[in-house]
Amino acid sequence: MDEALRSLTERVRNESGGSAGCERLLAIEDTDELASVLTEPGQPLWAREVAAFRLGVAGDRRAFEALVLLLNHRDPPRCASAAHALARLGDPRTARAAAALATNELRVAYALHPVRLLVELRAPEAVPALITTLERRLTPHDPYRRVALACVEGLGALGDSRARRVLGEALAHPALAEAAVHALARIPRQR
Repeated sequence: MDEALRSLTERVRNESGGSAGCERLLAIEDTDELASVLTEPGQPLWAREVAAFRLGVAGDRRAFEALVLLLNHRDPPRCASAAHALARLGDPRTARAAAALATNELRVAYALHPVRLLVELRAPEAVPALITTLERRLTPHDPYRRVALACVEGLGALGDSRARRVLGEALAHPALAEAAVHALARIPRQR
């Protein structure tokens, strides 16, 4: 069992109170049956999350909408499991959705996992979205330093020269300076 599935399994077992329904859902192999959990009325959130996660890692695109909603959830473990499944889903809409969530100022408190997902996907949308998100975090007293740090580290990992300016600006912020130095070092010098 991979770490993401193990973590999800432990969490939903606790959340469901160890219900027989939870164990049944964790054991289902039929993707049509899993997909029906996403649309059946009255399903608890943990059940929809398990079904979406399992479909996502199996590459079943019926999980896309549910996973994007979970990626933007207020509960970080739900966001993390959704990001894990979305990275494996192989849906071409994933990068656009992650970029929209990462750059949504009204939901910036939940942008950490969309930022990390963009870096993992290495999609064309990643660098512009991370630059936009980081620029907005470079204001005095911004409370979202973890999001800013994820942007800095992600831009370094992506190594795109378009990030050089915003990473230079991040050097002036003590909480980001060291990471910005390392990120800038990973961007190839232009000749």
